[in-house]
Amino acid sequence: MATETYVLLDSGRGCKLERFGRYTLARPCSQALWQPSLPEADWTAADASFDREDGQRWQHRDRLPEQWTIDVDGMRFRLSGTDFGHLGIFPEQRAGWQWLRQTLHAAAKGRPGKLSVLNLFAYSGGSTLAAALEGMEVCHLDASAGMVQWARENAALNGLQSAPIRWIVDDAHKFLGREIKRGRRYDAIILDPPSFGRGAQGEVYKIERDLPRTLELCATLLSDAPVLMLLSAHTPGITPTVLGHLLHEALGTRQGAMTTGEMLLTGAPEVLPVPNGCFARWEGQ
Repeated sequence: MATETYVLLDSGRGCKLERFGRYTLARPCSQALWQPSLPEADWTAADASFDREDGQRWQHRDRLPEQWTIDVDGMRFRLSGTDFGHLGIFPEQRAGWQWLRQTLHAAAKGRPGKLSVLNLFAYSGGSTLAAALEGMEVCHLDASAGMVQWARENAALNGLQSAPIRWIVDDAHKFLGREIKRGRRYDAIILDPPSFGRGAQGEVYKIERDLPRTLELCATLLSDAPVLMLLSAHTPGITPTVLGHLLHEALGTRQGAMTTGEMLLTGAPEVLPVPNGCFARWEGQ
């Protein structure tokens, strides 16, 4: 039986072949301009595929269960094929989750009480799980009530149903403004803003226009001794350098170490890694 985790198997010709637990899927990947390494038979043997060439649609979706679970680096996720080809997890975030756990764990050793973490545009909660499993207090925010419920189910899968997590359905900027007025502060802030999104009341979010303001508000909410900020994005044209510059601008004179790079889907050593977005990480001093 296949290992119940995520593995990138191959990529090429604008697609990626991945295994999520016991199920193998072929999905679009615009960055994969090279030729696949595996024979065509391995691709056609996939349990299901998704394409965007003739509308958003699954092929052989009936071969997949309505939902299933996988384990990624010690965190459990519920998966399900959505109408947009997503499954409820972005595996390219794995390195970020590992960094979060290590950095928060180390920072918590020298401080009384629990560190407070804000996770914006939080999707199905991978970063929330990473922080909560290290004993942090987490505020999880997403504009989609359905995604917040999905994240709550993931928390329960990980034994975190009683963890100190605030589950918020709201527009990011409205929520940040209210938190500033309430005088709340966070030791760590994580955000993965969409290229385009709608808030809980239909508010429109455009990353090129709104991200600088988002980061300005986030920086205002940092505590006097902040631990980290983790910013990631999947928008074409927004590079690691862009994210680093924007995060540096928002943080102003705060001292710390900045790291930028690509987020990668990875498999076995012989499998070509696939870039899928970028990140900027800042660790306070």
